Amino acid sequence: MSPLSARAALHARLHTGLVELGLAVAPAAHETLLDYVELLARWNATYNLTAVRDPDEMVTRHLLDSLAVEPLVEGETLADLGTGAGLPGIPLAILAPQRRHVLIDSNGKKIRFLREAVRVLRLDNVEVQQTRVETARGSYDCVTARAFTTLREMLELGGHLLAPDGIWLALKGLVEKADVTDLPPGFAVAAVRPLAVPGLAASRHAIVVKRTAALAQGHAA
Repeated sequence: MSPLSARAALHARLHTGLVELGLAVAPAAHETLLDYVELLARWNATYNLTAVRDPDEMVTRHLLDSLAVEPLVEGETLADLGTGAGLPGIPLAILAPQRRHVLIDSNGKKIRFLREAVRVLRLDNVEVQQTRVETARGSYDCVTARAFTTLREMLELGGHLLAPDGIWLALKGLVEKADVTDLPPGFAVAAVRPLAVPGLAASRHAIVVKRTAALAQGHAA
């Protein structure tokens, strides 16, 4: 398959998935999403940033999987903790140029990729921070985090980053009982939202967490 035909196949797969998700994406953003996948695939051949090797599979498992949570995102600032290769942070940033996104990770090679991606893709609304979650600073309207540990530990490490009225979106496969009952003081689960990712049969959920003070004031999801 030629590079041009390969790009066309990725374009069709992404377009179909975005339609299924109900997301209206500008043509320029559509192309930037594909540019990100192609850049990730090139870097991945050398730096092993993700276990997913096939760009076609990256569209499903990285782009669409990340963008499935976009309707739940709130506010003007977002921190993506343990972002790795920029997931879901970069796809979300491409769709929402008006929102400020901060990508946080401690892995040096992944940080180098993220900085190159921000430069090449011209993502002026993205900041990359190389630090451990517990030492990160700032206050964010929305915090996203794939399940790099238990929800309780994620909140213990990064809960200080969540604004008083903010929303924490913990992205998981299957949801266990402890995920909704064993949380640190000051936090509570507002909702558990199933995510339907086009082309992906695996279970996906977003656990919506808010500060208990915000929930008490009527800000439940």
